[in-house]
Amino acid sequence: MERSRATTLDAARETLAQEKFSLADFGQLISPAAGQWLELLGRHSQQLTQQRFGKTIRLFAPLYLSNECINNCKYCGFSRDNPILRVTLSVEEVLREARALAADGFRNILLVAGEHPKFVSNGYLAECVAALHAEWPGISLEVGPMETAEYRPLTAAGAEGLVVYQETYDRAIYDDLHTAGPKKNFDWRLETAERAYAAGFRRLGIGALFGLADWRYEALCVAAHADYLLRNCWKAQITISLPRLRPCAGEFQPLTHMTDRELAQLIGAFRLIFPDVGLVLSTREPAKLRDGLIPLGITMVSAGSHTEPGGYTGAGKEKIHHTERGRIVELAAGASEWAAVPDQATNATGQFEIADDRSAQEVASLIRQLGYEPVWKDWDAALTM
Repeated sequence: MERSRATTLDAARETLAQEKFSLADFGQLISPAAGQWLELLGRHSQQLTQQRFGKTIRLFAPLYLSNECINNCKYCGFSRDNPILRVTLSVEEVLREARALAADGFRNILLVAGEHPKFVSNGYLAECVAALHAEWPGISLEVGPMETAEYRPLTAAGAEGLVVYQETYDRAIYDDLHTAGPKKNFDWRLETAERAYAAGFRRLGIGALFGLADWRYEALCVAAHADYLLRNCWKAQITISLPRLRPCAGEFQPLTHMTDRELAQLIGAFRLIFPDVGLVLSTREPAKLRDGLIPLGITMVSAGSHTEPGGYTGAGKEKIHHTERGRIVELAAGASEWAAVPDQATNATGQFEIADDRSAQEVASLIRQLGYEPVWKDWDAALTM
């Protein structure tokens, strides 16, 4: 038994010592059999991450502009038919939210919005970006997919990153989960990163939402997608996010399960196959788990997050409403069990429940305790002038 185990470990060390990994190797690294290599995989991933990124962790915060949406996605709290409380912030309210985040130390911000052209047009987004650009060196977007020509005003206004999750790469499951709206078009969403790159975005973020299809299948597809983008959008920095489903309005239950140990295995596998790709871990994961995962290969984390518009200052609270087919309607008493959440700055409904509710400064302090340096700002437009 001991000899067999030693032979297995020797084989693992030889495999993990490779200088370059293929997609076939990636499949081996995330296999059930490779789960026994986790400690060794973690050490290699940690060493490689520190070699390429140093002992730094980049911090960012999401700022939700609107929870209006025309898509019906069974797993999303913002889904059109969910009877939630909605609001779209004005540009002035967006500035108020952003300045609250800046006071916490953030200099990288992710603007998030549901897909609804009546409330969230590209003109509105460009106004928000332009208003923030003077104060924020790092502005990224996570919004409904657009044409290249529609993206160009956003990069011209100062946006430098675009995040778009395919959600699931399984076409059959994708079709079943997206019942209405433009998001039903699988290929249109899949090609979003390329259109954004053509418009001048210098950071491209992708990922799958784990809990919809088999996680190993999703991971292989994310890896193939990232590999394609690295070869075809080579001027941009690529990041991969690793979100797992969280409770939300509509009470959708995960269709599949990924364990904490499997998540750690996936982080290590992604790092070995993509040494220079950023790996993102959000507040979807609980504090204790995030503390353990960060040193394994993570380069970017969110902190102190809110997933509802106005969550940081209560901005837009007086405009909260229900929406039916794009028309604002008066609130009805008790219309939504998700309407009032304790300790929430505004009663607008969030996209999902976060799991790590520590403040930005608490997370930054933890990063230092781990021996890393929290990075609030790593980019300035002046660098390209």
